[in-house]
Amino acid sequence: MQKENSSIRSILLDTYSYLFSRRIFFKWNRALFYAAVRGMGLLNYKNNIASGEHRFLKELLLATPNPTILDVGANEGAYAAEVAAMNHQARVFAFEPHPATYQRLSKCSAASKNITAINAACGSTPGEMVLYDYSGSAGSEHASLHAGVIEELHKGESEKHTVNVISLDNFAAEHDISLIHLLKIDTEGHELEVLKGAGKLLRESRIKAIQFEFNEMNIVSRVFLRDFYELLPNYKFHRMLRDELVPLNPYSPLSCELFTFQNIVALPID
Repeated sequence: MQKENSSIRSILLDTYSYLFSRRIFFKWNRALFYAAVRGMGLLNYKNNIASGEHRFLKELLLATPNPTILDVGANEGAYAAEVAAMNHQARVFAFEPHPATYQRLSKCSAASKNITAINAACGSTPGEMVLYDYSGSAGSEHASLHAGVIEELHKGESEKHTVNVISLDNFAAEHDISLIHLLKIDTEGHELEVLKGAGKLLRESRIKAIQFEFNEMNIVSRVFLRDFYELLPNYKFHRMLRDELVPLNPYSPLSCELFTFQNIVALPID
């Protein structure tokens, strides 16, 4: 039956290609493509309902007593505040390197006993790095450790901020964190480096769920989704949809290497 279904699918695709792989239908095919990728979980950034973030977070927090959440690239703290509102026993560590944005995150942290704000970027090794943001900005959500995010993708003039960088392995050891129930990363192209700094935590299976953005910023940082697969061999990859997660295993360049907004969730292999 599977072989028969594959044969039928092949015939249908060949027929479509024969009929519609013509210049006159190019705009039609492009419109279908943009509609299809939204249905596949891409470009649904309008809000956290459309992206599926709200549903995923709610289900995780309802199923987890006293969860520890790490929000890396927390910006002003909206996500951290949502976690604290959903689960009053949650412990949230929110990392934000931009000095001005961190001040606003600190106010969010002060309003909730569940949130601890950390003025640092996370990376593969401790030290200092240059953070780029729009010139004259008081802290934007596009601030990145990669200049090209501001200058190439967003066509802006950048200014530099020297920021402290820590590794999650060191942070967990210093704060006696034995288990991380969710590691959320939104660092404008620096996500893989954040995970490299959590190598010990990953080897010891102390991170239960990882959510990270994968988008055009990864073109600037020269990172493929394949790199995440290689770094996380003991995890299954999923793309976030509005109502659930869809598996991305086995890896396929055609369906995985799509450099536009999407939330990827990696869960441990049972």
